Amino acid sequence: MDFVNFKHARFAARLPASYRYSRSHYWMAPVADAAGEWRVGFTKFATRMLGELVEAEFSVKPGDGICPGQEIGWVEGFKATSDVFSVMTGTFAGKNPILDSDACIVRSDPYRDGWLYAVRGEPENESFDVMGYVEWLQQTIGRMQAHEEDGLQT
Repeated sequence: MDFVNFKHARFAARLPASYRYSRSHYWMAPVADAAGEWRVGFTKFATRMLGELVEAEFSVKPGDGICPGQEIGWVEGFKATSDVFSVMTGTFAGKNPILDSDACIVRSDPYRDGWLYAVRGEPENESFDVMGYVEWLQQTIGRMQAHEEDGLQT
């Protein structure tokens, strides 16, 4: 697998070059041996914001139709609890079974074994290729730094 290295301020990541990415910091990757199936996970940036995960639950069942922006579950981490949204159009194919015994895998191996859920369908129309996501990350981190600096000046 080819990677694109990203570094901005105190954040660095190796991003799989062939994946799709969302504005909400999910990745989407086709499953090699399952035609039309994709796995979805949090990017390293998202896992850094959430911290270690302790639990993941989904409100949809395999076979349910899902669409981009739909709330489909939640994750609980040491830093925060967050809703999980669909970044795919299609049919929910299930959650990663590893999450039941080791939810921390989402942070320790975000781009391979730490996926969240699978979908038979297509990525949202607004998804980025890796270089589009690099640009989005630069903008996001830049906005966070500016907000942090504004908070220090008041």
